[in-house]
This record gives sequence, structure tokens and C-alpha cells, in this order.
Amino acid sequence: MRLNPNDIRTLVVRCPAWVGDIVMATPVYQCLRAHLPEAKIIGLVKKHARGILEDSPWFDTFVDVDDKSWAGVRRMRRELRAHRPDAAVLLTNSLRSALTMRFCGVKTIYGYRREWRGPLLAGGPTPVRDGNGIVPIPMLDYYLEICRWLDLDVPAKPKPTLFIGDALRQRGTAQLEKYGIDESDFLIGINPGASFGPSKCWPAEYYADLAEQCLEHLCTKVIVFSGPGEEEVVQKVLDHCKADLIDTRADRIDLALLKPLVERCNLLITNDTGPRHYAVAFDVPVVVIMGSTDPRYTASNLEQTTVVRKPVPCSPCHKKVCPTQHECMIYITPGDVFAAAEDLLKACV
Repeated sequence: MRLNPNDIRTLVVRCPAWVGDIVMATPVYQCLRAHLPEAKIIGLVKKHARGILEDSPWFDTFVDVDDKSWAGVRRMRRELRAHRPDAAVLLTNSLRSALTMRFCGVKTIYGYRREWRGPLLAGGPTPVRDGNGIVPIPMLDYYLEICRWLDLDVPAKPKPTLFIGDALRQRGTAQLEKYGIDESDFLIGINPGASFGPSKCWPAEYYADLAEQCLEHLCTKVIVFSGPGEEEVVQKVLDHCKADLIDTRADRIDLALLKPLVERCNLLITNDTGPRHYAVAFDVPVVVIMGSTDPRYTASNLEQTTVVRKPVPCSPCHKKVCPTQHECMIYITPGDVFAAAEDLLKACV
């Protein structure tokens, strides 16, 4: 059964869990809003990630995801039932997300038919498989396949998009002024952590060496971004770096405030993690240092992106912790990344 916009007064969209995936799914939110201009669309998203999507024109309200506890599921059920949703679109793949949506009273659910949850769904695409399992495709296209299955017209050139409202813009301006960042400064952001796990992280001493090269040859200031639990890796960067870097840890930059800060950067250098997708959304050139992850999942909208990768036999493994010597990352030198940054900046002029 396909989606009939005339039958939908209220739609729930279960957003992905990871920051980067939430951003890569923004063309889906855009598509749903375009086809349901009068409907109430509810974003079901983790509380800490709500700031990614706030200020956008796609959602009328948000409900926090908490399906790890019985109390959390009951709260979700109570809040969603108050909106009386007619249908839901799941951008998550788990059986749990389908079960909780049914428990919350939503009977018409669309999403990928996988993880044994097909009987719970009203319909949805099936991922392409080969002898090795599901064939990797860019996550942006993966999510949009749900819209295509629903017979919705998708954007001709889909691209992640994020929004910054007036209040957030003022917060961002104040934060930049606090850090002493002027309009004339050429600002490079570095993001040495990764909430997924240490397997995605380039060595801290390499980031320190790179920051020194950037300050000497490319820019006037380097700002270091970090998320919860990434304080130690940032400290290692600062300990190894002989130059002065802007440390944002004390201000606990949330995912909303991160938007105007990344937008202000002239270049971002990062592991394969959420902020790289912020950069794409804001047309900020970005160098991505990639090791354990499969580049096919993010192979879209790369016009201002350079992926630095050294193929090794065990990569991609998608493990959170490297079981060997982390060759996929240690073989990438600061010189490799600096050269990639120089070339990208020249290409983006």
C-alpha cells in the first residue's frame, strides 16, 4: 500500500540514531513536507540530537526517542497518542523501532523490510543484497528509496540541508566573539573524536602535527571541536601541539550550536563522523580521514569533500575498536592530510 497524502493528517518520522545519518536523511524530510504541506509532521528523534533539526521547516513538533526502558516507551506512547498519528515512516532499521511504533498506536508504518519486521509494516522497500549481504549504497539514497517506494517525487539533486534560526545565529555569533574569531580570520576546524568509537579516530599526535602545519601555512586560527566523551582525545591533541588552538570543551557545544560554528569554518578536517555532514550541508570544504568505515555509504555530495584513505586488507571492518594495530589510520600521515587540504582549498576557490 502506497502513501496517499490525502489520508495523512499527522505523520510521525522516526529519525536515524547517528548524527551523520540524521543529516543525510534531510532530503527525506524535505520530500515528505513537500508532499504533505498541510499535515502535522512529528520528528521522533533522540533528545540530544533535536538541535540538528530545529529551525527547519519540515517538522511541526518533536517527541524524544527513549525506547531503551519501559518507562521511556510508555512516555513515548503517551505523547504520540496525544497527536493521533495516521502513519509513520521509519528511517531506522531495527525490529524494536517497528514494535515500539505499533505499541504507540500507529498501525500504518512504512520503512525498510528487514530485520524480521516486514509483518509489522504497511510496506516499504527491500534492500539490495548480494552474496555478501546488503549492498552498500550512499545513505542519502538509501533513505530516499523509502520515498520512491511511496511514489513520492524526490529532489532531482538531493543534498543535505540544515537551518540556523535567528536565536541560534545570535548564540553562534556570541560564541565566535568569545573565541576571538574575527570576520577576517581564515578558520580551520578540526574534529579529532568520534562518538562511534576509537576505530574511527586518527591519532591525536597526527592532528597536533597537522594543526601546526595549517597555522604555519594556511590559516590564522584553528578551532577544535569535541562531543561528550571526547575530552581526553582533545587533551592529547593540545598536549602534542606547540601552537595555540581554540579549545571548545569548556563550553560543551551542543549539536545546535555546532551548526553556526561549522558554517563559519573555511575548512573542516575531521574523522568520518557527524560534523563532516554539517560541513556538506553548509557548503564548507571538508577533508575526511577515513579508515574503518566503507566509503560507499557516504559517497554522495562530494563536490567539496576530499576523503583521505589508505586501503588495507582489514578495512572496512566497521568495528568500534580496532583489534590490530589500527593500520588504516596510522598509515595516513599528517603530510597526506595537509596536501589534501591544500588541494581542496585550491579546487574550491
